[in-house]
Amino acid sequence: MSTETTASVSTHILDTSVGRPADGVAVGLAARGGRDADWQALGGSATDADGRCKDLPALPEGTTHVRLDFAVEAYFENNAENNAEKKQADVQQDAPANRDSGSVGAFFPEVAITFAVVPGEHFHVPLLLNPFGYSVYRGS
Repeated sequence: MSTETTASVSTHILDTSVGRPADGVAVGLAARGGRDADWQALGGSATDADGRCKDLPALPEGTTHVRLDFAVEAYFENNAENNAEKKQADVQQDAPANRDSGSVGAFFPEVAITFAVVPGEHFHVPLLLNPFGYSVYRGS
């Protein structure tokens, strides 16, 4: 049985469209102590070259719900510019690049994930991301 009075949270992002970690994505963290309580912004971080946020703020005692806010639009805009330069040198293009040739960025510019926590447990919540969708799960 744990004697800790708060939960802890970590996350990482994998860009499944390229099969690599998503570097430089801003991640905000908010918490509340009950379903009807107001959200308290705790701060944030950005993903590193491995797609991980290693310095998210600690959760306050009494936290029951957590929200991770991922600002993915800038990440995809930066990657679209980088990929456009690479594609000029490539002869073959993949189907997803042609699906929405007039748009730059992401269909979902922000991803907000809300989940319940219990004191003394660690919650790792990975984000699997691509320009047209995302998935999350409770990791280990």
